[in-house]
Amino acid sequence: MTVAAFRLGMLIPEFPTQTHAFFWREITALRAAGVEVHIFSTRRPVEGCPHEWAERAASETTYLFPPRLSSALLSPRDFPGMAQALAYVSKLSVSVKQKARALGMLACAVDFLHHARERKLDHIHGHSAADAAHVLALCRILGGPRYSFHLHGDLPVYGTDHAAKAWDATFVAAAARPMQRELIKDVGLPPERTYTLWMGVDTDRFTPPAQRAESPRGLHLASIGRLHLCKGHVHTFAGLRKALDRGLKAHLTLGGRGPHEQEIRQSIARFGLQSHVDMVGPLGEAAVIDLLHRADGFVLSSIGLGEASPVAVMEAMACGVPPVCSIIGGTPDMISDGTEGLLVAQGDEEGLANAFLQLGRDAALRERMASAARERAVRSFDYRETSRRLLEAIQVSRAPLPQSASQGTAPRSDQAAA
Repeated sequence: MTVAAFRLGMLIPEFPTQTHAFFWREITALRAAGVEVHIFSTRRPVEGCPHEWAERAASETTYLFPPRLSSALLSPRDFPGMAQALAYVSKLSVSVKQKARALGMLACAVDFLHHARERKLDHIHGHSAADAAHVLALCRILGGPRYSFHLHGDLPVYGTDHAAKAWDATFVAAAARPMQRELIKDVGLPPERTYTLWMGVDTDRFTPPAQRAESPRGLHLASIGRLHLCKGHVHTFAGLRKALDRGLKAHLTLGGRGPHEQEIRQSIARFGLQSHVDMVGPLGEAAVIDLLHRADGFVLSSIGLGEASPVAVMEAMACGVPPVCSIIGGTPDMISDGTEGLLVAQGDEEGLANAFLQLGRDAALRERMASAARERAVRSFDYRETSRRLLEAIQVSRAPLPQSASQGTAPRSDQAAA
């Protein structure tokens, strides 16, 4: 795909952080296609980013908060838009305190408008359905470019007033099909203004090792992600404890950081797993690949809301590591149970134990799943293909179509077929 002289703004909250590897891949793929990508973020991240591209990404990012003083004044042509923007804020179904916060978003939107005009942006895509989507909608009201945004988890996680955020979006993408259904049913978006667009992985870099070494500690499980209670680590630990008590020889390497590290360490001790669980902190891409090359299985036991189509699972599958996942978000669309990995109900500790025992006791099953997982990742999750679908969605939504044509048909059916 090649695109001449197309200027795209990309808005990513608190960019870059540990979980933002896909966004950088997407930016890289779009630029390789000829798109002029301008990166924006709401504010600088609090935590550092372990990836090797982080310094470059931060240097290329324009942060909207705090807004520039030079953008504080609007020209006379913008006054009508400001009245509409203030009306937008006043109608939000939130508290007075939150509306006051929304006025801060409006200030950022004014600054965003000036940046968009200075850089002659043709379109802006936001990777959030939370406050960043308000900024996009307000920028559009003020006279900014057309916009779209991505829903990366269940709607309730991303605040309220989603219909307002999407009032003039050319489309809203969902990172998994259950989220797309929420956009249609709960927000009331026409199906033709929605897509299911997965994130992606570099399947040229995330590849299986030439030979996977056998660990002297038995089955090597890996889990990479935020150290948050929603990731269900306690269920992984309980399942591992059950499997060990039934004779499995195994250990788990846990990568990541987050607000609940202390509680997770306490859970490890409570289950007596100190000699079976290694916590290695945040990992850059090279370290993630090294870990996956040494792993026999990948574990994601998330619970509740928020999970969509986890990139960490895609990375594991690309490296030929069979995933053991809870049924959440898009995981049933990503993994054929028993073929590319194993699916268990949320919080099902017995199911997790049985899955670990299956992987640990059946090397042939592991090999078959590893091959199928890799094949699925190449076919469906490569970041160049997922980026192509995003660009196609932007182009289709901007082009005038006959009334009978559906904006979402081609990319959505491609995604479903994958």
